[in-house]
Amino acid sequence: MEPNLNHHHHQQQQQPLQSPPPHSQAHDALLRAGPRLRPLQQVHSHIIISGLSHSRSLLTKLLTLACSAAASITYTHHLYLSIPNPDSFLFNSLIKASSKSGFPFDAIRFYARMRFLGLSQSNFTFTAVIKACADLSNLGYGRIVHSHVLVSGFGSDSFVEAALVSLYAKSGDLVVARKVFDGMSERTIVAWNAMISGYEQNGLAKNAVEVFRRMWDVGVEPDSATLVSVLSGCSQLGSLGLGRWVHDYVVENGLDVNVILGTSLINMYARCGSVGRARQVFDAMIERNVVAWTAMISGYGMHGYGIEAVNLFNQMIAHGPRPNDVTFVAVLSACAHAGLHKDGSEVFQCMRERYGMVPRMEHHVCMVDMFGRAGYLKEAMEYIEKSIPGSPPPAVWTAMLSACKMHKNFDLGVQVAEHLLTIEPDNPGHYVLLSNIYALAGRVDRVELIRELMIRQGLKKQVGYSVVEIDQTTHMFCMGDKKHPQTTEIYRYLDELMLKCREAGYEPEPDSVMHELEEEEREVALKFHSEKLAVAFGIMITSEGTKIRIAKNLRMCSDCHSAFKFISVVSRREIIVRDKHRFHHFKDGSCSCQDYW
Repeated sequence: MEPNLNHHHHQQQQQPLQSPPPHSQAHDALLRAGPRLRPLQQVHSHIIISGLSHSRSLLTKLLTLACSAAASITYTHHLYLSIPNPDSFLFNSLIKASSKSGFPFDAIRFYARMRFLGLSQSNFTFTAVIKACADLSNLGYGRIVHSHVLVSGFGSDSFVEAALVSLYAKSGDLVVARKVFDGMSERTIVAWNAMISGYEQNGLAKNAVEVFRRMWDVGVEPDSATLVSVLSGCSQLGSLGLGRWVHDYVVENGLDVNVILGTSLINMYARCGSVGRARQVFDAMIERNVVAWTAMISGYGMHGYGIEAVNLFNQMIAHGPRPNDVTFVAVLSACAHAGLHKDGSEVFQCMRERYGMVPRMEHHVCMVDMFGRAGYLKEAMEYIEKSIPGSPPPAVWTAMLSACKMHKNFDLGVQVAEHLLTIEPDNPGHYVLLSNIYALAGRVDRVELIRELMIRQGLKKQVGYSVVEIDQTTHMFCMGDKKHPQTTEIYRYLDELMLKCREAGYEPEPDSVMHELEEEEREVALKFHSEKLAVAFGIMITSEGTKIRIAKNLRMCSDCHSAFKFISVVSRREIIVRDKHRFHHFKDGSCSCQDYW
C-alpha cells in the first residue's frame, strides 16, 4: 500500500514555524539600532519587557552602543547603575567605548570605579584609559595609571607602551616619552607615529625627522598619519627636499591624497617657499574643505601674493565651502602684507555683513596691521579706539608699533611702545622695539635707560637662528656661530661675499642692531647675523644656479634685507628667506616684498 503523501504533506504544513528566541531577537534589534539614542532606548524597553534584563552580554552590547551615540553619556551612566555586580568585561567595554567616543573624563571615572571594586584590568583597559588621559592632557593621572601598568605586569605590552608614548608626547614630557619608546622591544606603527608627532607638535621638528629616518632605516612602512606629521616637520624646518621625497613616496605608492594629507602638502610647499607647487597640489585635490582653501589662501599671503589670495577667496565664495573665521584672518593678513587696504576693507565688510561674523581679536590685529603698513597711521589709531571692544591686547599695539617704525613716526611710536610696556612689562621684545624707536628718534638717554631696565629685570632678547637645507640636511646658525665644522671656510667666504657687495654699492645699516653697541661693534655684529652665515654656507657648498632656501625664527632685519639684494646680484643666485612674518624672494637685486614687510 502506497503511503499517503498528501496526508503527510498536510501534516507538515500544519506544523507551526518556530520564532527566534527572545535573546536573538534583542541582539538583532541592537544591531539594527546602532549608535542611535532613541532606537537604543526602544530596544532597552524591549529587553526589560522580554525578561532579558539579566543578560550580561545584551546589556554590555547596549552600553557600548550607547557610549557611541551622540549626547548619550548620561543615559550610559543610567544603564551602568542599573546593572548589579558589573564584571571586568563590562567595565572594559565601557572604558574603551567612552574613550573612543570622545568621553575621556567618563572613561577615567569608570576606570577608577573598576579599581575600587578590585576588578582585574587587561591591556585593553590600560590602552583605553591612557588614551583618555592623553586626550585630556591629564599627565598627573596618566602617571598614576602608568604605575598601575607596571604593578599589573603590562609594562612590556606593545599596545600599552604605544599608548604611554602618546600620552607623554601629547603632554609635552618628551624625555619620558622617548625613554618608554627606546625601551620598547617591538615598536608598532602607532608608537613610531606617537613619537614623531610628539616631537613635531612640541616644535622639535628636527627630532621628528630623525625618528622618521630611523623608522625608515629599520624597514617600517609609514602610513598616512606618519606622512602628515613628517610634512608638518618639513614645514617647520623649511625642508623642501624631504617634503618632496614624501610627496614622491605618496605618488609612487598610490596612496590616497585625502583632505588631511593634501592640506599638509599644501602647507609644506607654501612654507618651504614653493607656492607654485602648493597650488598644483590644491588644484589636483578631488575633495577640498575649508581648511584646504584656507591653507592655499594663507600660502599666497605669506609670500606677498595678495591679489592671488583675494582672487582665490572670491572663487571660494562662488564655488567652494563657506569660509570660517580662520579663512578671513588669512585673507586679511594677505591684504596687509601686500598693501591692499581697499580689498582688505571690503573683505572685512563681507565677513560682517554677508556672513554675519563678529570680528575676533585676530581680525582686529589684521586691520590695524593693514592700515599701519599702508601708512594710514591715523586711521589705524582711530580703528583701535573705535572698533576694538575693551582694552586692546599687546598684539594690536605691536602691529601699531611696527607701522610707526616702518613709516618713521617716532613720536607716536614712543607713545605706543610705552603703552605696550605697561600692559606686558615682561616681554623683552617690547623693550628692544622701544630701544630702537628711541635711537631712531635720537633720544640716546632713553636708550641707555631701557638697556638698564632690561638688565635689572633679567630680560634678554630672543636668540635668533637661521637654518639652510642642503641635500635634505638642515644646518643651523646663530649670530657669530662658530660651532659648524666648516666655520673657518664659511667666515672667509662671507668676508669675500660682503666685500663684493660693498663694491656693488652695499652700505651696512648699524641701526639694525641693539643700540648699546658702538658703531664699529654694530657693524661686526651685523656682518655675522645668522642669515648671513646661512646664505654664505649655502652658496659656498652648492653648485652655481642652485636656489638657496633659508628659514629664520625672527623678523629679518633691514640690514640683512638690503645685503641679500646685493648678494643675489654678486652670486647670481635666487635666495628665498622665510622669516617670522613672511617670505622674501631675492633675485637680481630686488625682493618680492618690495621693501614692504
